Amino acid sequence: MAATYPFHEEATADSGAPPAEVFALLDDHRRLSAHMASASLMMAGASMRLDTDERLGRAVGSRLRLSGRVLGLRLAVEEAVTVYQPPALKVWETLGQPRLVVIGCYRMGFSVRPLDIGSRVRLWIDYDWPSGGVQRWLGRLFGRAYARWCTEQMIRGL
Repeated sequence: MAATYPFHEEATADSGAPPAEVFALLDDHRRLSAHMASASLMMAGASMRLDTDERLGRAVGSRLRLSGRVLGLRLAVEEAVTVYQPPALKVWETLGQPRLVVIGCYRMGFSVRPLDIGSRVRLWIDYDWPSGGVQRWLGRLFGRAYARWCTEQMIRGL
């Protein structure tokens, strides 16, 4: 049974490129996670490193791992691709309990659908707050803004 998440954010954008080209661009997790690879205000000055398995997140079951530090805390999340249907749909989800500050477990994905000219992309995150302690409190305060920022950053530039 698939996990359910109480919170949802999404972003949509149109591109003049055909669906296969747009899917290929979004299918690069280094590009998708670029907003977390350099320090920013939304990342509280932290940066995250992406490691992938040999399938680079381009197959069901492929694993991705993000790790880093923020304010002295070690951050880590492992994800697995759960749906992979180029050029239309891709979904990935956290495995285990992530070590994050303002969001907890999540499922992310994007869909690409053809338009008369180009494509329409919808990128979303379904998520929960972190499981306990100060992170849960921070999640209540900042989780929604962070999730919205992530989806907007990931879809930017199409």
